[in-house]
Amino acid sequence: MTGVLTILGGCGGIGRHLVTAATKSGWTPVVLDLAASIVAHPPGVRAVAVDATDPYSLRAAAAGIGSLKGFVNLCGFMGASKPVADQEPAQWNELIDGNLTSAFHAAQAFAPHLKGGSMVMTGSGLGHFARPGYGAYAVAKAGIAALTRQFALELAPDIRVNAVAPGAVDTAFLRGGTGRSDEAQPSRFDPKAHADKIPLGRIAQPDDVTGPILFLLSGAAGYMTGQTLHINGGAYMP
Repeated sequence: MTGVLTILGGCGGIGRHLVTAATKSGWTPVVLDLAASIVAHPPGVRAVAVDATDPYSLRAAAAGIGSLKGFVNLCGFMGASKPVADQEPAQWNELIDGNLTSAFHAAQAFAPHLKGGSMVMTGSGLGHFARPGYGAYAVAKAGIAALTRQFALELAPDIRVNAVAPGAVDTAFLRGGTGRSDEAQPSRFDPKAHADKIPLGRIAQPDDVTGPILFLLSGAAGYMTGQTLHINGGAYMP
């Protein structure tokens, strides 16, 4: 399947790789991201500044793009690691809004413009495999899996809705996120120590995630909806 593919969070580490891979596969990508981040979008690719926590911003962007065949939501970010019982209300709300509520707003805004197309959301292994210190982020990503199933049921049979749930991926996300941190600053954890715990022996790279996303968008996944693909090198096997 090809056509217009809108990528929310398309300026991030995975997003930039997805734009390149999707273009090679025949898609016409349109990148949506924060105004401060769209300077990073690839030359020749249309980019639109949006605030994913603002439903009106997303609806305006969707109306401006019009009919499309694919929509991918890569939007999300982490906060400081701390026990959930110690999470400050403001930080809790920021993480839930930025990771889960924004996904609801985005799916609601773009679904009417998908004609026989496919939507892919981005969760996380942390939403299924609890680890200490991730609090609101993990809860938000667990919500993404539920939201995926809900939209899959309600938008069928015209639109397929699936999700990917990556483990740690070696991008700026591990340092706070594109537009929210210095991409060259140290990671929040030791990648080598993390890789030693993964059966495949390494941390994920962006292309490890873009391949499954393109699969879910394609006709090869035409009988899949409401599913979450775990991409973690075997670190979590549901």
